[in-house]
Amino acid sequence: MPQIKLSRRQTLVGSAALMTSLAMPGLSRAQSRPILTHGVQSGDIAHDGAVLWSRADREARMMVEWSTTESFQNPTQVQALNVGAPTDYTGKLALTGLPSDQDIFYRMQMVDLGDLNATSKPITGHFRTAPQGLRDISFVWSGDTAGQGWGIDIDRGGMTTYATMLQHAPDFMIHSGDTVYADGPLQHEVELKDGTLWKNVMIAQKTKVAETLDEFRKQYLYNMMDHNVQAFNAQVPVLYQWDDHEVTNNWYPNEQLISDDRYTEKSVARLAARATRAFHEMTPIRSNPSEPERVYRKVSYGPLLDIFFLDMRTYRGDNTANTEAEGAQFLGAEQLAWLKQELSASQATWKIMASDMPLGMLVRDGDAAFENGANGDGPALGRELDIAELLRFIKHARVANTVWLTADVHYTAAHHYSPDRAQFQDFDPFWEFVSGPLHAGTFGPNDYDNTFGPEVRFAKHRSADQGVNLPPSDGYQFFGKVDIAADTQVMTVRLMDSADTELWSVDLAPTRRT
Repeated sequence: MPQIKLSRRQTLVGSAALMTSLAMPGLSRAQSRPILTHGVQSGDIAHDGAVLWSRADREARMMVEWSTTESFQNPTQVQALNVGAPTDYTGKLALTGLPSDQDIFYRMQMVDLGDLNATSKPITGHFRTAPQGLRDISFVWSGDTAGQGWGIDIDRGGMTTYATMLQHAPDFMIHSGDTVYADGPLQHEVELKDGTLWKNVMIAQKTKVAETLDEFRKQYLYNMMDHNVQAFNAQVPVLYQWDDHEVTNNWYPNEQLISDDRYTEKSVARLAARATRAFHEMTPIRSNPSEPERVYRKVSYGPLLDIFFLDMRTYRGDNTANTEAEGAQFLGAEQLAWLKQELSASQATWKIMASDMPLGMLVRDGDAAFENGANGDGPALGRELDIAELLRFIKHARVANTVWLTADVHYTAAHHYSPDRAQFQDFDPFWEFVSGPLHAGTFGPNDYDNTFGPEVRFAKHRSADQGVNLPPSDGYQFFGKVDIAADTQVMTVRLMDSADTELWSVDLAPTRRT
C-alpha cells in the first residue's frame, strides 16, 4: 500500500488551530485563510466508495477531489459540502462511484464562505476501496483512546500506538469502542512512580466530565490534536463503534447519576443524546437513512470478509445482577433480527463479529451488578440469553467462520469458546480476540464465567504487584493484526504491543459448509 506522509506542519496545524480558537474565541479570521483544524479521515469503505471527514475553523465550503494516482493526474472533483456551526464546522461526505480494489488519493480544501477567494492549504489522504475479487487483506483493531487520565504527552511522543499500527500499512482499522473518555477529565501533570511527570496537553473541555454537546465534541477533537492520530487517519480508513466512555462509565439509557457529584446533568438519556450526536459528527461512520444514529451495521470487504459491528450499549436495560431467567434487554430485538438476517445472507468466507465488549469475562458495575453479558458460572441468564440465541442461530443456520474481536478490558488475550467446556452447549466452537488499550490505563486480568466455555489460550496484562491504571509509558498498550491470505483463505491473528512486538499468533483455516 502506498505510504502517504503528512508534513509535520500539516499534522500539527490542527493542534495549533484548536488551541488558538479556545484561547481567543473572539479572534477575527476575516482576513485569514481557512484551516482544516484536525486533518482528514476516511471510514466505512465499500467496493465503490468511502466516507470522508474534516473540520474547518469557520463557515466554509468543503472541496474534495480524488485520483487513482498520488500525483493527482486528472483528478475528479466532487460536489462541494458547506459546513457551519450546527455541526461544529465538521463535514462528512460520502464518495461513490469509485473503482473497486483501487488506491484512492483524495485532497481536501476549505473555502471561506465569506470570501470565496480565501482557500485553505490542502491536506491529502488515502484509502483503498474494497475488492470484489480475491486478494490478500490486512487490518488492525484495538480500542480505548485517552483514558484514565492519560492524554497527549508531547515529550513522550504522543499516542505512539497509532504510529506503530501505521507501519503495517493496514487496509483499515476497527476501533472497538471507548473512542474517547468523555467521563475522564485530565490533569496537566501526573507524577509517575519513577518520579517523572506525565504532562498532558490541555484544553478547557478536558478539565471536567463532558455534559454539553460542545464538551462531547471536544473529546474527539482533543484526540485528533495528536500528530500520530492525524497521520494515521490520513492514511488508513477507521471503522468505528462505541462502548460506554463515549457517554459515561458503564452507562445504560435509564440511568440517573444521582450520586455522582461531577455531573450537574443527572439524566444519562440526555447525556447519551448529546454524546450520540457528537460521535456521529466527529467520525466518518456511514449514516443509515432509516435510523441516522445507528451504530450497528455491516461493512463488506470482498468475498473473503464481512464485518458485523454490534452495539451492546444503546438498546440495553438497566445494569443488574443479570440473572433474570426470562432474559434482559441487551442487543435489542431489531438488532438481533438484523444480525440473523445478515449472517444468513453473508457469502463471505470470514465473518468478523466486531463487539464492544468480550463475551466470557466478568465486567462488574459496582458490587452487585454486571456491565456486560457475563454474570458468573452457570446457565445462560439475563443478557446472556441474547448471546445464547445468537450463537444457537449461527450453529443451526450453518453460518461458518465467525471470529469475535473486541477491546474494553485494557489488556490483550486470546479466548477459545467450546460447548465441551460450557453450561450452554448449543453452539459451535469459536475464537474471541481481545486487544487494547490504544492509549489508556492498563488493567486486568478479569475473571471468567463458564456459561459459554471460554479457555484463555494467551493473555498479557500487568502483574498484581504493579498496581492498576499503569500509564502508556509502561508499555502495556496493545493492538491486534489480522491477515487473510487470498490463496489459502487462512486467517492469521496476531496480538501486538505498542513496541511492535508480536506476542502471540494463530492461523485459522476456514471451515467449508454446504
